[in-house]
Amino acid sequence: MDPRILSIQSHVVSGYVGNKSAVFPMQLLGFDVDFINSVQFSNHTGYDSVKGQVITEKELADLVIGLKDNKIDHYTHLLTGYIGSSGFLKEIVTLYHHLKSINPDLIYVCDPVMGDNGKMYVPKELLPIYKENILPIATILVPNLFEIELLTETTIKTEENVWEAIDILHEKGIQTVCVSSAELPTYDGQLCAFASSKKTGVGKKFKMQFPKIPINFTGTGDLFAALFLCFMQLTQSDVKESLEKTVAALQAVLKRTFNSFQGKEPTAKNKELRLIQSRDDIRNPKVEIRAQTVE
Repeated sequence: MDPRILSIQSHVVSGYVGNKSAVFPMQLLGFDVDFINSVQFSNHTGYDSVKGQVITEKELADLVIGLKDNKIDHYTHLLTGYIGSSGFLKEIVTLYHHLKSINPDLIYVCDPVMGDNGKMYVPKELLPIYKENILPIATILVPNLFEIELLTETTIKTEENVWEAIDILHEKGIQTVCVSSAELPTYDGQLCAFASSKKTGVGKKFKMQFPKIPINFTGTGDLFAALFLCFMQLTQSDVKESLEKTVAALQAVLKRTFNSFQGKEPTAKNKELRLIQSRDDIRNPKVEIRAQTVE
């Protein structure tokens, strides 16, 4: 069947994080996307005030019952991002097993959104659920550096540490691991992305270095995960090409966003991702930096 994605992550009325950052790019790339919002907020938490609602695991289950009753619960991909409660995350596991029973070839892409820069911003009770219940079922995992440290109980200071942590995740059954952006002391201010695929005992590893834009944006991890899902499907799981296209598209969005507020104060509003303005870069990313094969 044609690709059909169920995306479950946060939603904001104004701005671009969670599903607002992920759904439009996936649709641009030709994917049919259904989405469930784990939260519905007025804006992301980088603003002075946030208002909105959090949906419960029961409300998630009710939505799934509606899909089941109408036999519209056949998906090729499940994508999850920000989940705010342990009960909701456990319900995701139940949902996965149901979707897998409908389509045994289901691909589960998990962005284990738990924190960044050494700080967790979800309840600590979610970590053991990710480790014990999510890792065994995820097909593709797209963590940041802090999240992979949490999931593997390791400390990462070097590139060798990154590969060791990725191997731990492969041992837990995950086919493809992609660390979206890592800032390591040896890379002199540049960011690095790492991707590794291991199927039937054969592994392929790649890394990319690219310039760091000197400001932090919100929603970039959500965008990265969505793009990587799409390009893995479009390239028939070519990890190298998928990583290159994902980084190229993301860098184009970030550069356009950064350039849009030069001379202005970098407020939360000014730093919202310029997704709509970058639609051509998302459809046809210009790959200028190539991934290196790691032996």
